[in-house]
Amino acid sequence: MDEIEFLAVRFEENRTHLKAVAHRMLGSSNEAEDAVQEAWIRLSRSDSAAIENLGGWLTTVVGRVCLDMLRSRRVRREEPLETGAADASEPGPAPVPGGDPEQQALTADSVGLALLVVLETLDPAERLAFVLHDMFAVPFDEIARIVDRTPAAARQLASRARRRVRGVAPEPGPGAVRREVVDAFLAAARGGDFEALVAVLDPDVVSRSGGSAVEAPTVVRGAANVARRAIMFAPYARSVRFALLDGAPAVIAAREGAGFSVMRFTIERGKVVELFVITDPAGLAGRDLVLLDE
Repeated sequence: MDEIEFLAVRFEENRTHLKAVAHRMLGSSNEAEDAVQEAWIRLSRSDSAAIENLGGWLTTVVGRVCLDMLRSRRVRREEPLETGAADASEPGPAPVPGGDPEQQALTADSVGLALLVVLETLDPAERLAFVLHDMFAVPFDEIARIVDRTPAAARQLASRARRRVRGVAPEPGPGAVRREVVDAFLAAARGGDFEALVAVLDPDVVSRSGGSAVEAPTVVRGAANVARRAIMFAPYARSVRFALLDGAPAVIAAREGAGFSVMRFTIERGKVVELFVITDPAGLAGRDLVLLDE
């Protein structure tokens, strides 16, 4: 095994932890993956022999990359692409430094996606200080180097963020808006309300099915056509579990004796612009499905 292969193996050992950090920072699975990939590029161009603590070094690099992405997003006044919403808003216990990366990722996921809505109200430096210290136990000395401030100033950043996270009810963010759209869709489907369904759909909405071993993929276009198919979803919509599928809002619905379906929503400007439906469990292979707390 040559040096680059050995480095790649060590990087993969840290990937789960790094993506958890990046996702908490950015609120977007796709952007988190981009940040992790950038960390790999920087590692491959660095003198790895001089890195004493690879996990800490990579966490610092991912933090810097995410900070740059947050600042760039703020300049462009962009919204995060995939923020979801859940009910949990208190951060879980900080992971132990040097602990198992997978366990650290699970600890971070236990926070609940509603926290991302609150984090969107924070200054990028405050967000970084809070996420790295309170959720991943990164020392303030290291955080200070990332934000180019003193350790005391970094501590103050985390303190301000902590007060806002625990004591301030945020304005409805993009994740909350998306949840409201999904709720409206489900309520209309359950009630068989065709007009209400059309109202929540973009006029050019597209519904796609992932197909299955016994059913070919289908594509339906237009609000009226998609609404008619959604009415058929009503028996399933009476009992659903909210989730994220590949970082986007989704629901899992099941009806006894009739299988299951997973429906992923793409929402823009308060309207559903695309539905993606999977009715075969095999269609979930290779996809990132995360169940949300009710």
